[in-house]
Amino acid sequence: MSDTRFFSLGALAAAALMAGCSMTPTLERPVAPVPTTFPGQPASVTASGPVQAWESFITDARLRELVALALKNNRDLRVATLNIEQVRAQYQVRRADQVPTVNASVAGNRQPTASGDISSTYTAGLAMASWELDFFGRVASLKDAALAQFLASEEAQRAVQTSLVASVASSWLGLQTDEALLALTQRTLATREDSLRLTKLRFDNGAASALDLRQAESLTAAARATLAQQRRTIAQDLNALTLLVGQEVPANLLPGAGDVAPFQPVPEGLPSELLTRRADIRQAEQQMVAANANIGAARAAFFPRISLTASVGTVSNELSGLFKDGSWGFSLAPQALLPIFDMGRNQANLDSAKVGRDIAIAQYEKAIQTAFREVADALAGRATLGEQLSAQEAQAQAETDRFRLAELRYRNGVASYLDVLDAQRSLFATQQALAQIRLAQQQNQVALYKALGGGWSE
Repeated sequence: MSDTRFFSLGALAAAALMAGCSMTPTLERPVAPVPTTFPGQPASVTASGPVQAWESFITDARLRELVALALKNNRDLRVATLNIEQVRAQYQVRRADQVPTVNASVAGNRQPTASGDISSTYTAGLAMASWELDFFGRVASLKDAALAQFLASEEAQRAVQTSLVASVASSWLGLQTDEALLALTQRTLATREDSLRLTKLRFDNGAASALDLRQAESLTAAARATLAQQRRTIAQDLNALTLLVGQEVPANLLPGAGDVAPFQPVPEGLPSELLTRRADIRQAEQQMVAANANIGAARAAFFPRISLTASVGTVSNELSGLFKDGSWGFSLAPQALLPIFDMGRNQANLDSAKVGRDIAIAQYEKAIQTAFREVADALAGRATLGEQLSAQEAQAQAETDRFRLAELRYRNGVASYLDVLDAQRSLFATQQALAQIRLAQQQNQVALYKALGGGWSE
């Protein structure tokens, strides 16, 4: 064995021993820039255990089936899933850079010599071109960054799924409320039409004034306009729900006009530690890991980049003798490149990578703060919407009694028809507000579910 061959094999062994050295700095997860508990919430629930799945959160069988259809057919979720496959392939490319690429090689060369003859050389074998020996972890750092981006894409898909579940539930609730408002408008219109007929009869007999008749006609026309608006809103709700589900919504899965809450209640006392389970926060964390790995690759660029080119096969001056005994051989050609002058390119890349990591850290912290605010807002809504709903129900009951008494007084000639019309308008507005508050209370449950990352644990 020649000294040159021994040196080459020794360099290869040293390269194998030194491979895996990393220039990537140690990354510590930043302390969450939020309080440990949400406003007004005692930390009586731990964050251990699995989070609640949407199947457990949604109790209505129709809505569960509708969400399942959306998860199967929604195009935004499908794109997010395909993004995972695309980033997975990019990660595989980076991982493949760590091992040599071996190709089959066949070549022939014919050229004239100084004596006027033709020199021929034929080769056939296996060739490995420019395999980088990763002494300083540049390739490994790029592979780690690609892996973190792949994991981030998985979390992005989970975030899209959580948003989709919440959007379908919220749209379903909105359609349910609009159906209830449509039924309320139809009842109100029927009442006003009866009142209009009675007023016209009284006007024809001289017992009511023209002002009373015109006011009754105005209220009836307003109810018809509201009815048309509600029908348009329901059609738009169905269009939005169809887009979310990704197909025509089956009629048997549409909500009725009932007001039963189709969700499991959220337990009291939620620690802010639950936010670390939100998919968008975990996505931001993986992007922070990827940005940190890019620093390792940028640092490694300051050190020599050593690559290896090798081949093994047969060589012959004649094509017929290519595979004869004694024609076998190999070549080994290591190469080292050390940057000397690059006009500050490597330093600029390193500075950019460091700033990119700082940006990723800031985005991670911002994601936690945004999530904290969303949960706090939903908890504030839960604390106040119940009281608002109770007050609105009491007002609706009072307005119902007021309308009944005003109508009774009018028919007995004690009060004017203006009192009846005013009571009708006030009752209709109060009942509409009551339906909207019920919707807000139910949608607040959905918002809390989404803000907690799709579930919680007791």
